[in-house]
Amino acid sequence: MNDLQFSAEMLARLRAGGDRYDERAYLFVLASIEYLQSRLEARRHVSGEELAWCCRDFAILQYGPMAQTVLEHWGIRRTDDLGRIVFALVEVGLLVTQPGDREEDFAGRFDFAEAFGEAHVWPGQPGN
Repeated sequence: MNDLQFSAEMLARLRAGGDRYDERAYLFVLASIEYLQSRLEARRHVSGEELAWCCRDFAILQYGPMAQTVLEHWGIRRTDDLGRIVFALVEVGLLVTQPGDREEDFAGRFDFAEAFGEAHVWPGQPGN
C-alpha cells in the first residue's frame, strides 16, 4: 500500500464516530478506491458491490494468502464492514456519495472464508 496517512485531527474524527476499525482499515479502503479508479477508462462513481470486490482483489494483490488475516486484524470481517468504513469516510468529508447510495449496498457481497479461502488461486501460484 502507498504512504497514505491521516492527520491527527482526521483520525480523531474517525475515532469519535465509534467505529472499531484500525486506522489502516480506512487507509486500505481509500487505497482500494484509487486502485479501482486506476483500472477504469475514466474516473467515475463506483457502486458498493464494485468496491467490495475491488477491496478483495486489492487485498489479495497486497497481502496474498494473508489477505483475510490482515483485514480481520484491522476489524474487517465482512463486506458490511467495508460499507461502515466507506460511510465513516463520507461522514468526515473524505468521500462523497451519490443519491441512493446506502451502507447496505456493501452487505453480504461475498463470504470472506470463500473469497480468501484455500480454494482461491493466488497470483504467482504454479499453474497460473
